Amino acid sequence: MAVTPRLTWLEEKCLQILLGNASLSLLYKESAHGCSIQKMVQRCSQQGPTITMLYLQKSIVGALTLDHIPKIVDDSEKQCASIFFIFQKDSLTVMSTLFLNLLKVTSDYLEFYSSDKLNFWIYPKKRVFRKPDFSVTKFSTDIQYLECEVFRVEGIKNDLGCIKKMMTATQHKNKLLADLRIYKPHADLVSKIRILLLGPVGSGKSSFFNSVKSVFHGHTTRQAPVGSDNTSITEQYRIYPVKDGKDGQYLPFMLCDSMGLDETDDEGLCVDDIPYILKGCVPDRYQFNPFNPITPKHPTFITSPSLKDRIHCVAYVLDINSIKSLSSEMVAKLKQIHEEVLKCGVAHVALLTKVNDCDEVLQENFLNMTKKMTSWNQVMLINQMLGIPLSNILMVRNYASERELDPMKDVLILSALRQMLRAANDFLEDLPLEETGKLGFFCSSCKALVFFEKP
Repeated sequence: MAVTPRLTWLEEKCLQILLGNASLSLLYKESAHGCSIQKMVQRCSQQGPTITMLYLQKSIVGALTLDHIPKIVDDSEKQCASIFFIFQKDSLTVMSTLFLNLLKVTSDYLEFYSSDKLNFWIYPKKRVFRKPDFSVTKFSTDIQYLECEVFRVEGIKNDLGCIKKMMTATQHKNKLLADLRIYKPHADLVSKIRILLLGPVGSGKSSFFNSVKSVFHGHTTRQAPVGSDNTSITEQYRIYPVKDGKDGQYLPFMLCDSMGLDETDDEGLCVDDIPYILKGCVPDRYQFNPFNPITPKHPTFITSPSLKDRIHCVAYVLDINSIKSLSSEMVAKLKQIHEEVLKCGVAHVALLTKVNDCDEVLQENFLNMTKKMTSWNQVMLINQMLGIPLSNILMVRNYASERELDPMKDVLILSALRQMLRAANDFLEDLPLEETGKLGFFCSSCKALVFFEKP
């Protein structure tokens, strides 16, 4: 009879992503197979990498072991790279981790050591364990657990440093998600920030929207059509809101996808469309025409756009591998567009896509941006071409053909999005009062500038 694990589907999915999309197979469940080390080792020894999970009321404690659990032979011990972890239940948010390097099996205990110090042990007979002291939570006595399960882990890299990096990236990803969920545009001037994605055909504009949506939904999505042809797949102006999960609330930003730029004037997005897009005059699903830009006479033209309709940040989306080969015509077109963006005072960033090595860009999960990067020359070219500050030159690797999420990619995608929203806030903060659609006065009692809507 099949044994059902206590690990939920969502927890298993999160754990698989954390372990580099490894697969899990249940080997041992204490309540079904017996409360003893002998029963555990009988089912789990010589099975390759395993992960031991102890379930508490609100958290999960355990250890990932990259080598075989040894058989019980006179208190056998084995040099074995392991990671101790504490997860928040349901979301599998990593709360604490610790490297371990020695595994010992006795007649009553499964023991994990760091150097020569006993850090973590499990006593199945009494369903208790002890763990290392962390500043988050300290236990000085035995802790009762509800259930113990051991899973075989297949398809995992035999590299503890890589796994540690994935766990750290997941922690940082969760922090970024939390920050973006509570983000609010400056002074509540608008309810949603509009970010315009501009760039050559095939640079990854639509893919960036798909990637952002994927991260917030927890799985890869393909809402925006993406192609690889030399002609633009996107022919309509699309204003995409993003939900926090399938049934969640809409997030406080929208990504505006445009037709790709071409070096010739009879293909791609017409430069004359851009001022109207920036000012909020172009509606969602407007059909672009390279030969006939939109005019105030168009039936769907928005004649009196408000601040919420305007673009608050422009992201120049460029394939990092093609920057050096941009034609002089394309460079001239980008500079022409940038002059218009500057004239409108809109915030702007550069988004460099198709980064080959996420590890190189991420250093402790922050943008490295040092001269040691192989992509440093491309970063400097954009800085010189458009005058964009280095802090606003962002790098990502979008999701393309992948079926599963990668925490390393997610951190780059969310970091880029956060910087765009920060730039948009700077734009809103710098707006003249008459452009905000609000009036204000200084309140002497509260010593602050108070805003109210124009009647």
